[in-house]
Amino acid sequence: MWERIRAIFTIGELRQKILLTLLLLAIYRIGWHIPLPIVDQTEMTAVFGKTDQGLGQLLSTVAVFSASQLDQATIFGLGIMPYISASIIFQLLGSVWAPLERLQKEGESGRKKINEYTRYATVVLCLGQSWFYLGVLAKQQLIKPGFDTFGWQLTTVITMTAGTTFLMWLGEQIDEYGIGNGISLLIMAGILARMPGAGMKIIEPILKNGLEVGSTGGQMGVEMILILAALFISVVAGIVFITLGQRRIPTQSAKHVRGRRVFGGTRQYLPLRVNQAGVMPIIFASSLLLFPQVLFSWLAKRGGFWGELDAVFSRHNGFIYNILYVLLIYFFCYFWTAITFNPKDMADNLKNYGSFIPGYRPGKRTADYLEKVMVRITYVGAGFLALVAIIPTLIATWMHIDYAIASFYGGTALLIAVSVAFDLVQKIDSHLVMRNYKGLLE
Repeated sequence: MWERIRAIFTIGELRQKILLTLLLLAIYRIGWHIPLPIVDQTEMTAVFGKTDQGLGQLLSTVAVFSASQLDQATIFGLGIMPYISASIIFQLLGSVWAPLERLQKEGESGRKKINEYTRYATVVLCLGQSWFYLGVLAKQQLIKPGFDTFGWQLTTVITMTAGTTFLMWLGEQIDEYGIGNGISLLIMAGILARMPGAGMKIIEPILKNGLEVGSTGGQMGVEMILILAALFISVVAGIVFITLGQRRIPTQSAKHVRGRRVFGGTRQYLPLRVNQAGVMPIIFASSLLLFPQVLFSWLAKRGGFWGELDAVFSRHNGFIYNILYVLLIYFFCYFWTAITFNPKDMADNLKNYGSFIPGYRPGKRTADYLEKVMVRITYVGAGFLALVAIIPTLIATWMHIDYAIASFYGGTALLIAVSVAFDLVQKIDSHLVMRNYKGLLE
């Protein structure tokens, strides 16, 4: 293994790509800590730092999948959330709006045009979200005296918009000159940056009182740490297994006779991913459940029925909350798969290339078969996502540990981190194999 890692840095081009990627990620982390001058950071930490509050939970959840830091107003406070939102909007529009669908089918030129529209939409979303964000800060009385003028607020909006635009540019530079998917690496860097803080919550009591057998006084014993380590390895292994899981549909190309030679007739397979929707269903489900939580926490001041609803949605370990969470994950799994996977187009492509699935006629019969298979494997993928999503809640409830620690044993953060890390290793492997080196995964 060490020999393979050494081989990575002996290849000049690959070494430059990795170093450039690390440099751009370091720039992102530096900007993460530059605060906005108009906000009282100490007071903001006291208000939004409580994860049991509805707004605090909303900000912490959004921060996981957007590389943002909304609980600390910085120049990169919005992260790449507006860019992700714009990309999702155009991806959804591409399946229902004919002009955009035609652009998607134009190949590289169409993709560049859609990327251009996405950038413009990102700037518009940044302006709106940053202005709304400042309004929330003003209502919480977190803006310093003397800075509550229109000029300072406009300057702050432009600064946060420029910060997100710069992050979008950083991601594109990583795509072009670095290695890996730039936007995904920015999200992964934000997730991994939170791990030392969670780890210190385990280590600090041990450093003070020593390692003991048995969990007492809120300190985890040696057996609890071993169990958590085993669970972490098991969950990561399960995520890798399902992420790479495929249903391989056998295909065969038609034979062509030209003179005395026969072409085609080869057997191949069509890979269908078990987890076709990726991490998007968890993101949509968790975000959708946080909005009624914030709403009911505000209406709970009136008492009565609203207080009962607030109690239901504010307890993440509650039965009703987790049932709704699982149902929403299943719904968004099928919804996102229906948008991103088009069996009719896939059947037409097979027909155009002279391939077919044995036992099924090209055209509608093939499309119906692919749709039936995808519905079945999506059920399994949705069950996996639901299990990963509720693992942090189960660990925090059954083992009585901090949710900040338990969140790294499942949920959106771990799924994104493992998926991005595996994609990065695969791209490094492609460079190694191309130069006749052994890959890291061999």
